[in-house]
Amino acid sequence: MRAANYLDLAPYRRSTVGFDRLLDLMNNAAPDAAEHYPPFDIERRADGTYRISVAVPGFRPDELEVVAQQNMLTVSGRKPGGEPQATYLHQGISTRSFERRFPLADFVIVQSAALENGLLTVTLKREVPEAMKPRKLDISTTAQPVSTTEKDQAQA
Repeated sequence: MRAANYLDLAPYRRSTVGFDRLLDLMNNAAPDAAEHYPPFDIERRADGTYRISVAVPGFRPDELEVVAQQNMLTVSGRKPGGEPQATYLHQGISTRSFERRFPLADFVIVQSAALENGLLTVTLKREVPEAMKPRKLDISTTAQPVSTTEKDQAQA
C-alpha cells in the first residue's frame, strides 16, 4: 500500500525521457511526519557556499556523525544507552536518536562541520570542475571551401 502523499507519475514517464530522476525527486519532496526532528536551517552565502545548521541540543561531538557521499549528506545523532535516566518534571529538549538526509546537487562538496552552542553547522561549497564549465568558442569567418582537386589529392 502506498503512502497518502505518493503521487503516481507513471502515465507521464513515457513522455519524459531523461526526467526519471526529476519525477522521483518530486515524489520524495513531501516530508513524512517523522522528518521534523531535529529542526534545521539552510542558508545560501554570497560567496557560493551554503550552510546547514541543525539544532542538536544535548548532543556531544562524539555522539554526532556527519557523512558525505555522492549527492547525499547524512547527519545522525545517537545517545548511548548506558547513561542513568534522570527524573524530569518537564522534558522539552528532545535527545532522541535521529538521522536526517540532505540531497546535494552535483559538484557540491562538504568543507567543514562544527558544533557550537547546540548547533551543528555544516559548510558546503559548489565547485564545478573547469572541464564542466561552459566555454565560449570563437567563430572564424576565414574558412576556405575545399576545392575538388584538394579532395582528390586527400583521397589518394
